[in-house]
Amino acid sequence: MKSKAIITTILLVLGCAFIRAQNNPQGEKQTPVTRQKPTQEQMEAYRKVMDERLRNDWAFFNRYSEENKTLPAVTPGEKRVVFMGNSITEMWKTIDSDFFTRNRSFVGRGISGQTTPQMLVRFRDDVINLNPSAVVILAGTNDIAGNTGPTTVEKIFGNIVSMAELAKANKIKVILCSVLPVYEYPWSPGLEPAGKILKLNGMLQAYCKENKLVYVDFHSALADEKMGMKAEYSPDGVHPNLEGYKVMDLLVEEAIARTFSNSK
Repeated sequence: MKSKAIITTILLVLGCAFIRAQNNPQGEKQTPVTRQKPTQEQMEAYRKVMDERLRNDWAFFNRYSEENKTLPAVTPGEKRVVFMGNSITEMWKTIDSDFFTRNRSFVGRGISGQTTPQMLVRFRDDVINLNPSAVVILAGTNDIAGNTGPTTVEKIFGNIVSMAELAKANKIKVILCSVLPVYEYPWSPGLEPAGKILKLNGMLQAYCKENKLVYVDFHSALADEKMGMKAEYSPDGVHPNLEGYKVMDLLVEEAIARTFSNSK
């Protein structure tokens, strides 16, 4: 519980400002928030928690083990949709709770800081075994940030494709999302991620076209002229605020509807 509290605190500093959402329940236009950065002490605490997790539960199976056990069985006619991802997916339900309230068949399975190999390892426990009709995969930004070490765009793409193939093999429809725009990661500066993100998104979009999957282009909707995230959508340039999630809500709901429509 202590480690989860530390991670949540860092996420809030890194842009997951749910207090702002609570103070603006109608989603009214607000002055863009100044880019925020965590303190050195906060980052040290975060790295300590993450290092401990990597040693003891690399894929973090424990994060959703109890929730998976108590998740109700899929009812007749229900089309459950699991959202697989990182902190952007994990905090979606916290910051934009109305999205999951009105879509009760949506199940969030994001984990802060995770990279695609970690998601691939837990994909059976946190997606396949939940018997969804579809999975929304939003992944790759933490790989580019180097959270679990150096990697390549090709390897990131391969891990996402492996998740898609696992889903399809289990008769789960696949919706792939673009990586959100990032100009610089506050915790890993100097990596110049914008071009890598564009390259990965191009590969994902081409894969979806070739395999007749629905691709959700969050990037185009959220990007500024530098291919970072627009300030009005994110306090830290990485994680969406409520306004950013509202843009994502519309796009992903349309993608889910189109995916199920295509299967008729």
